[in-house]
Amino acid sequence: MKKIKKAFKYVGIGMILLISFMFLNNTSLFIDKGNSEPKLLAHRGVHQTFSMDGIKWDSCTAERIYEPEHSYIENTISSMEEAFRLGADVVELDVHPTTDGEFAVFHDWTLECRTDGEGVTREHTMEELRQLDVGYGYTADNGKTYPLRGSGVGLIPTLREVLEEFPDKELLIHIKSDDPEEGVLLADYLKSNPQTNMKSLAVYGGDQPISSFKEKMPDVRVMSKGTIKSCLIPYIAIGWTGYVPEACEKTQLHIPEKIGPFLWGWSGKFHQRMEEVDTRVIIVAGDGGYSEGFDSVEDMERVQDNFPGYIWTNQIDLIGR
Repeated sequence: MKKIKKAFKYVGIGMILLISFMFLNNTSLFIDKGNSEPKLLAHRGVHQTFSMDGIKWDSCTAERIYEPEHSYIENTISSMEEAFRLGADVVELDVHPTTDGEFAVFHDWTLECRTDGEGVTREHTMEELRQLDVGYGYTADNGKTYPLRGSGVGLIPTLREVLEEFPDKELLIHIKSDDPEEGVLLADYLKSNPQTNMKSLAVYGGDQPISSFKEKMPDVRVMSKGTIKSCLIPYIAIGWTGYVPEACEKTQLHIPEKIGPFLWGWSGKFHQRMEEVDTRVIIVAGDGGYSEGFDSVEDMERVQDNFPGYIWTNQIDLIGR
């Protein structure tokens, strides 16, 4: 009986030591927070916002915007410039290959929602896309008025023009298809522009194009559902030890705010570990659904004090202030 009690005693001591180690190894209490300051990622630059109620992947968001408070249109150079002026540290943009070897900066797979054009975006030349009015389809009153119509003619830029306009700014490029060949095309495109500052770029999208892009440009940060899972699943399993899986190195993580607290060391120690392996941590709102961002003062109150990573926002014009 005494031996059993003694064994339980040692097990209890062992458990206490293990729990103490796990706590001390993962707490953020002792991290220097003096210079911790979040950075802002402006999704689509400064743009027209819209109701998220009942939204689906193919919803025409231009038809459901709120009454415009400004005239900026997403994915245009002027909207990116204004986003940086308002305090964005990174601007996100969407790209599509064109039939004449360019990459057009535009969100939608097809043209009908936002523009006066028709058809699949990538089935046009860049010259054809330049003729369109990207403000054509925006309405806040179910089509009674179109306040931005006529103001967006010729505003679809090439990715090359964006890179030349913002050579020293950080950009997050979104590949819109899941075609592996598109990753190759984008890598070759970036390599063909010798002025491109690769350290200021990150690329995200579907697993297949991101995989093929990473093979050609291993030093550029990338993100897809696959890369996030390959990092976080083993990290959740053994990250309490302080070990950071190799899949987490030199990449980018988009962490839904509801998932963050379940990660070992969240948020300060977790961010410190990822920073040591040259990985960027971005927090997105909610459960990581349809581009949810921290878009109001109330949203920002949910961000932990001294959060040192990047905050995804759809309203840099509000949050940047």
